[in-house]
Amino acid sequence: MAEFVDLRSDTVTQPSAGMRAAMASALVGDDVYGEDPTVNALEASVAALFGHEAALFAPTGSMANQIAIQLSVPPGEELLCDGDAHVVTYEIGAAAAIGGVSTRTWTPVGGDIDPDVVIDMIRPAGYHAVPTRAIAVEQTHNRGGGGVIPLSTLETLRAASSAAGVALHCDGARIWHAHVADGVPLRTYGALFDTLSVCLSKGLGAPVGSLVVGSAEKIERARVIRKRMGGGMRQAGVLAAAGAYALEHNIDRLAQDHAKAARLAEALAPFGVVAGAVRTNLVPLDLRKSPLDAHTLAAAARERGVLVSVLGPNVARLVTHFDVDDAAIDRAVDVLPKIFRD
Repeated sequence: MAEFVDLRSDTVTQPSAGMRAAMASALVGDDVYGEDPTVNALEASVAALFGHEAALFAPTGSMANQIAIQLSVPPGEELLCDGDAHVVTYEIGAAAAIGGVSTRTWTPVGGDIDPDVVIDMIRPAGYHAVPTRAIAVEQTHNRGGGGVIPLSTLETLRAASSAAGVALHCDGARIWHAHVADGVPLRTYGALFDTLSVCLSKGLGAPVGSLVVGSAEKIERARVIRKRMGGGMRQAGVLAAAGAYALEHNIDRLAQDHAKAARLAEALAPFGVVAGAVRTNLVPLDLRKSPLDAHTLAAAARERGVLVSVLGPNVARLVTHFDVDDAAIDRAVDVLPKIFRD
């Protein structure tokens, strides 16, 4: 059998030949001293893309998120986010364990946020209550099936958070997908948020790296937090070069991944397991009304050469990415419906 069609995540991509060449030829220096020219160029480039003053290269998206949260929320005070948000679901309690941050959540709805629900949750200081200091949203939303938060929703949240003196953070791990899906300029997104974290190692195909984006003052403080968290890197230009290559070559091609995800969703639609509209590169599967649970589906698919991600007993996920070509999608479209029919 040929190698697996890996639909578990867009984090499994391999650096392309061009990306490897860029890494091999990168100019480097000591980034803790601020002397790595490739890192400095990447940070300046990403900050400019979002219309902010500065950015900071971090090894992981989780670290970038947690740095950004600490910039806005002092220990013992509050972050609002949804109950499925990456910052409270997949970062193993870092906001509390590292930042001393209290979190309160609204009911998960993916990209379909009701701004009024969030606005009503904002709690001012006083009366011995925990004050809200920041709101975090996720664009696109991972557990929300790659849902894209509408620009109008974000604009409403921005106006309300500004009026309340509350920061707005974007976990933009897949914001590139939202940009391609809705055509919203990156600078337009950037203008709405006090801080963003943006990832290079998912759909863009870099092997590692995320950036925190914000004001010059915030990013200066972020460097201290990054060092405290063990994220100070030395000759990191070899990694930053991969990110720079990804930004130059791999944003526009995300539309191909969206089209491939739509093919998967169309093939599985007759079985009633696709959870909502598929707009980007994630295909969420709700198996509660299916005779298959997620582990059974994943095991059966693996036997046939297709890898599926299990997110819960009855929740599975398919993710298209740089390394899944049309032939691989053809194979998955052949294999997965047969499993449900059998």
